[in-house]
Amino acid sequence: MKESKSVLTKSDITKLGFTSALLQAGFSFERMQAAGFTLAMLPFLKKIYKDDKEKLAEAMQDNMAFINTNTNFAGMLMGLLLSLEERGEDRGLIKGLRIALFGPLAGIGDAIFWFTILPIVAGICASFAAQGSVLGPLIFFLIYLAIFILRVVWTHLGYNLGTKAIEKVKDSSQTVARAATILGVTVIGGLIASYVHITVAAQIPITDAYAISIQKDFLDRVFPNILPMGYTLLMFFCLRKKISPPVLILLTFIFSIVLSGIGIL
Repeated sequence: MKESKSVLTKSDITKLGFTSALLQAGFSFERMQAAGFTLAMLPFLKKIYKDDKEKLAEAMQDNMAFINTNTNFAGMLMGLLLSLEERGEDRGLIKGLRIALFGPLAGIGDAIFWFTILPIVAGICASFAAQGSVLGPLIFFLIYLAIFILRVVWTHLGYNLGTKAIEKVKDSSQTVARAATILGVTVIGGLIASYVHITVAAQIPITDAYAISIQKDFLDRVFPNILPMGYTLLMFFCLRKKISPPVLILLTFIFSIVLSGIGIL
Protein backbone atom coordinates (compact mmCIF):
# COMPACT_ATOMS: atom_id res chain seq x y z
CA MET A 1 0.00 0.00 0.00
CA LYS A 2 1.30 3.43 -0.96
CA GLU A 3 2.31 5.79 1.81
CA SER A 4 -0.49 8.18 2.69
CA LYS A 5 0.25 11.72 1.62
CA SER A 6 -2.97 13.65 2.05
CA VAL A 7 -2.92 17.03 0.39
CA LEU A 8 -6.60 17.88 0.24
CA THR A 9 -8.48 19.04 3.34
CA LYS A 10 -12.12 18.61 4.33
CA SER A 11 -12.65 22.19 3.23
CA ASP A 12 -11.31 21.30 -0.23
CA ILE A 13 -13.71 18.38 -0.55
CA THR A 14 -16.61 20.61 0.53
CA LYS A 15 -15.62 23.12 -2.16
CA LEU A 16 -15.45 20.26 -4.66
CA GLY A 17 -19.01 19.33 -3.71
CA PHE A 18 -20.19 22.80 -4.72
CA THR A 19 -17.99 23.11 -7.81
CA SER A 20 -19.41 19.78 -9.03
CA ALA A 21 -22.39 21.95 -10.01
CA LEU A 22 -20.20 23.10 -12.93
CA LEU A 23 -20.68 19.67 -14.52
CA GLN A 24 -22.87 21.03 -17.32
CA ALA A 25 -20.52 23.94 -18.11
CA GLY A 26 -19.09 23.67 -21.62
CA PHE A 27 -21.51 20.86 -22.54
CA SER A 28 -20.94 19.30 -25.97
CA PHE A 29 -22.41 16.33 -27.83
CA GLU A 30 -18.95 14.93 -28.48
CA ARG A 31 -17.66 14.85 -24.89
CA MET A 32 -20.93 15.67 -23.06
CA GLN A 33 -19.98 16.86 -19.51
CA ALA A 34 -16.19 16.41 -19.81
CA ALA A 35 -15.34 20.14 -19.86
CA GLY A 36 -17.40 20.89 -16.74
CA PHE A 37 -16.06 17.77 -15.01
CA THR A 38 -12.47 18.88 -15.67
CA LEU A 39 -13.22 22.48 -14.67
CA ALA A 40 -14.56 21.34 -11.29
CA MET A 41 -11.61 19.01 -10.65
CA LEU A 42 -8.83 21.29 -11.92
CA PRO A 43 -8.15 23.44 -8.79
CA PHE A 44 -7.70 20.30 -6.69
CA LEU A 45 -5.61 18.49 -9.29
CA LYS A 46 -3.31 21.54 -9.32
CA LYS A 47 -3.04 21.35 -5.54
CA ILE A 48 -2.16 17.65 -5.71
CA TYR A 49 0.43 17.84 -8.49
CA LYS A 50 1.80 21.34 -7.79
CA ASP A 51 4.64 21.91 -10.30
CA ASP A 52 4.45 18.48 -11.92
CA LYS A 53 2.92 19.67 -15.20
CA GLU A 54 3.28 16.30 -16.91
CA LYS A 55 1.14 14.42 -14.38
CA LEU A 56 -1.33 17.30 -14.22
CA ALA A 57 -1.66 17.15 -18.01
CA GLU A 58 -2.25 13.37 -17.87
CA ALA A 59 -4.99 13.80 -15.26
CA MET A 60 -6.63 16.60 -17.26
CA GLN A 61 -6.48 14.55 -20.45
CA ASP A 62 -8.23 11.61 -18.74
CA ASN A 63 -10.90 13.90 -17.31
CA MET A 64 -11.58 15.41 -20.75
CA ALA A 65 -12.69 12.01 -22.03
CA PHE A 66 -16.40 11.44 -22.67
CA ILE A 67 -18.60 11.42 -19.57
CA ASN A 68 -22.33 11.72 -19.01
CA THR A 69 -23.46 11.16 -15.43
CA ASN A 70 -26.03 12.41 -12.95
CA THR A 71 -25.37 15.98 -11.84
CA ASN A 72 -26.17 15.29 -8.19
CA PHE A 73 -23.96 12.20 -7.90
CA ALA A 74 -21.05 13.62 -9.94
CA GLY A 75 -19.32 14.82 -6.75
CA MET A 76 -19.18 11.26 -5.44
CA LEU A 77 -17.21 10.17 -8.51
CA MET A 78 -15.01 13.29 -8.37
CA GLY A 79 -14.18 12.67 -4.70
CA LEU A 80 -13.31 9.03 -5.36
CA LEU A 81 -11.06 9.90 -8.29
CA LEU A 82 -9.29 12.70 -6.40
CA SER A 83 -8.52 10.37 -3.51
CA LEU A 84 -6.85 7.99 -5.99
CA GLU A 85 -4.99 10.86 -7.69
CA GLU A 86 -3.81 12.09 -4.30
CA ARG A 87 -2.21 8.75 -3.50
CA GLY A 88 -0.55 8.37 -6.89
CA GLU A 89 -2.51 5.28 -7.89
CA ASP A 90 -2.08 3.72 -11.31
CA ARG A 91 -3.55 5.88 -14.07
CA GLY A 92 -5.16 2.85 -15.68
CA LEU A 93 -7.06 2.14 -12.44
CA ILE A 94 -8.25 5.75 -12.14
CA LYS A 95 -9.33 5.92 -15.77
CA GLY A 96 -11.00 2.50 -15.62
CA LEU A 97 -13.07 3.32 -12.55
CA ARG A 98 -14.12 6.65 -14.05
CA ILE A 99 -15.38 4.93 -17.18
CA ALA A 100 -16.99 2.06 -15.29
CA LEU A 101 -18.86 4.13 -12.70
CA PHE A 102 -20.21 7.21 -14.46
CA GLY A 103 -22.90 5.23 -16.34
CA PRO A 104 -24.38 3.40 -13.32
CA LEU A 105 -24.28 6.60 -11.24
CA ALA A 106 -26.22 8.30 -14.03
CA GLY A 107 -28.86 5.56 -14.08
CA ILE A 108 -29.25 5.41 -10.30
CA GLY A 109 -29.18 9.20 -9.83
CA ASP A 110 -31.65 9.92 -12.63
CA ALA A 111 -34.03 7.27 -11.32
CA ILE A 112 -33.89 8.65 -7.78
CA PHE A 113 -33.90 12.40 -8.41
CA TRP A 114 -35.36 13.20 -11.84
CA PHE A 115 -37.83 10.31 -12.18
CA THR A 116 -38.98 9.82 -8.58
CA ILE A 117 -38.35 12.51 -5.94
CA LEU A 118 -38.70 15.70 -7.98
CA PRO A 119 -41.76 14.64 -10.05
CA ILE A 120 -43.61 13.58 -6.88
CA VAL A 121 -42.64 16.76 -5.04
CA ALA A 122 -43.53 18.88 -8.08
CA GLY A 123 -46.98 17.26 -8.28
CA ILE A 124 -47.69 17.90 -4.60
CA CYS A 125 -46.36 21.47 -4.73
CA ALA A 126 -48.30 22.22 -7.92
CA SER A 127 -51.46 21.16 -6.09
CA PHE A 128 -50.68 23.63 -3.28
CA ALA A 129 -49.91 26.36 -5.79
CA ALA A 130 -53.14 25.74 -7.71
CA GLN A 131 -55.02 26.44 -4.48
CA GLY A 132 -53.16 29.73 -4.08
CA SER A 133 -50.92 28.53 -1.25
CA VAL A 134 -47.37 29.88 -1.03
CA LEU A 135 -46.33 26.52 0.44
CA GLY A 136 -46.17 25.07 -3.07
CA PRO A 137 -43.17 26.98 -4.46
CA LEU A 138 -41.60 27.26 -0.98
CA ILE A 139 -41.56 23.50 -0.35
CA PHE A 140 -40.26 22.78 -3.85
CA PHE A 141 -37.47 25.35 -3.42
CA LEU A 142 -36.42 23.94 -0.04
CA ILE A 143 -36.35 20.35 -1.28
CA TYR A 144 -34.41 21.33 -4.40
CA LEU A 145 -31.99 23.28 -2.20
CA ALA A 146 -31.57 20.24 0.06
CA ILE A 147 -30.78 18.04 -2.96
CA PHE A 148 -28.22 20.61 -4.10
CA ILE A 149 -26.53 20.77 -0.66
CA LEU A 150 -26.42 16.96 -0.51
CA ARG A 151 -23.82 17.17 -3.29
CA VAL A 152 -21.32 17.94 -0.52
CA VAL A 153 -22.33 14.79 1.38
CA TRP A 154 -21.94 12.57 -1.69
CA THR A 155 -18.57 14.15 -2.48
CA HIS A 156 -17.19 13.48 1.01
CA LEU A 157 -18.59 9.94 0.79
CA GLY A 158 -16.77 9.31 -2.48
CA TYR A 159 -13.51 10.79 -1.20
CA ASN A 160 -13.64 8.80 2.06
CA LEU A 161 -14.40 5.62 0.14
CA GLY A 162 -11.25 6.12 -1.90
CA THR A 163 -9.19 7.07 1.16
CA LYS A 164 -10.26 4.19 3.37
CA ALA A 165 -10.63 1.46 0.79
CA ILE A 166 -7.82 1.99 -1.71
CA GLU A 167 -6.58 -1.60 -1.58
CA LYS A 168 -10.10 -3.01 -1.69
CA VAL A 169 -10.96 -0.82 -4.67
CA LYS A 170 -7.76 -1.88 -6.44
CA ASP A 171 -8.26 -5.60 -5.73
CA SER A 172 -11.89 -5.58 -6.82
CA SER A 173 -11.63 -3.01 -9.62
CA GLN A 174 -12.20 -5.64 -12.33
CA THR A 175 -15.26 -6.99 -10.54
CA VAL A 176 -16.60 -3.48 -9.93
CA ALA A 177 -15.95 -2.52 -13.54
CA ARG A 178 -17.71 -5.63 -14.87
CA ALA A 179 -20.72 -5.24 -12.57
CA ALA A 180 -20.95 -1.53 -13.32
CA THR A 181 -20.69 -2.18 -17.05
CA ILE A 182 -23.54 -4.70 -16.94
CA LEU A 183 -25.69 -2.29 -14.96
CA GLY A 184 -24.78 0.58 -17.26
CA VAL A 185 -25.63 -1.40 -20.41
CA THR A 186 -28.97 -2.41 -18.87
CA VAL A 187 -29.80 1.20 -18.01
CA ILE A 188 -28.76 2.45 -21.45
CA GLY A 189 -30.85 -0.28 -23.07
CA GLY A 190 -33.90 0.96 -21.19
CA LEU A 191 -33.13 4.57 -22.07
CA ILE A 192 -33.02 3.72 -25.79
CA ALA A 193 -36.65 2.60 -25.72
CA SER A 194 -37.63 5.65 -23.65
CA TYR A 195 -35.77 8.44 -25.43
CA VAL A 196 -35.25 7.31 -29.05
CA HIS A 197 -38.52 7.56 -30.96
CA ILE A 198 -38.85 6.47 -34.58
CA THR A 199 -42.38 5.98 -35.90
CA VAL A 200 -43.21 4.86 -39.42
CA ALA A 201 -46.16 6.88 -40.75
CA ALA A 202 -46.47 4.98 -44.03
CA GLN A 203 -49.41 2.62 -44.49
CA ILE A 204 -50.17 -0.22 -46.89
CA PRO A 205 -53.60 0.27 -48.51
CA ILE A 206 -55.73 -2.89 -48.62
CA THR A 207 -59.04 -1.43 -49.72
CA ASP A 208 -60.31 2.08 -50.28
CA ALA A 209 -61.48 2.20 -46.67
CA TYR A 210 -58.78 0.18 -44.93
CA ALA A 211 -55.01 0.33 -44.74
CA ILE A 212 -52.46 -1.56 -42.64
CA SER A 213 -50.21 0.61 -40.45
CA ILE A 214 -46.62 -0.57 -40.79
CA GLN A 215 -45.87 0.75 -37.30
CA LYS A 216 -48.93 -0.36 -35.28
CA ASP A 217 -50.00 -3.48 -37.15
CA PHE A 218 -46.57 -4.89 -37.94
CA LEU A 219 -43.53 -3.47 -36.16
CA ASP A 220 -45.14 -2.92 -32.73
CA ARG A 221 -46.61 -6.42 -32.75
CA VAL A 222 -43.63 -8.35 -34.11
CA PHE A 223 -40.73 -6.47 -32.43
CA PRO A 224 -41.60 -3.31 -30.42
CA ASN A 225 -38.89 -0.62 -30.49
CA ILE A 226 -36.86 -2.43 -33.15
CA LEU A 227 -36.32 0.83 -35.06
CA PRO A 228 -34.89 2.77 -32.07
CA MET A 229 -32.64 -0.17 -31.24
CA GLY A 230 -31.52 -0.55 -34.87
CA TYR A 231 -30.78 3.14 -35.28
CA THR A 232 -28.86 3.25 -31.99
CA LEU A 233 -26.75 0.26 -33.06
CA LEU A 234 -26.14 1.97 -36.41
CA MET A 235 -24.88 5.10 -34.60
CA PHE A 236 -22.65 2.92 -32.41
CA PHE A 237 -21.24 1.22 -35.52
CA CYS A 238 -20.55 4.62 -37.12
CA LEU A 239 -18.80 5.85 -33.96
CA ARG A 240 -16.64 2.73 -33.99
CA LYS A 241 -15.71 3.65 -37.57
CA LYS A 242 -14.47 7.05 -36.26
CA ILE A 243 -17.30 9.08 -37.79
CA SER A 244 -17.58 12.37 -35.91
CA PRO A 245 -20.63 12.76 -33.59
CA PRO A 246 -21.52 16.21 -35.04
CA VAL A 247 -21.62 14.62 -38.50
CA LEU A 248 -23.94 11.88 -37.25
CA ILE A 249 -26.20 14.46 -35.60
CA LEU A 250 -26.37 16.48 -38.84
CA LEU A 251 -27.14 13.37 -40.89
CA THR A 252 -29.87 12.42 -38.41
CA PHE A 253 -31.51 15.82 -38.88
CA ILE A 254 -31.29 15.52 -42.66
CA PHE A 255 -32.70 11.98 -42.79
CA SER A 256 -35.49 12.90 -40.38
CA ILE A 257 -36.55 15.92 -42.46
CA VAL A 258 -36.32 14.08 -45.79
CA LEU A 259 -38.12 10.91 -44.66
CA SER A 260 -40.78 12.97 -42.90
CA GLY A 261 -41.23 15.12 -46.01
CA ILE A 262 -41.90 12.12 -48.26
CA GLY A 263 -44.29 10.58 -45.74
CA ILE A 264 -42.25 7.63 -44.48
CA LEU A 265 -41.79 8.90 -40.91
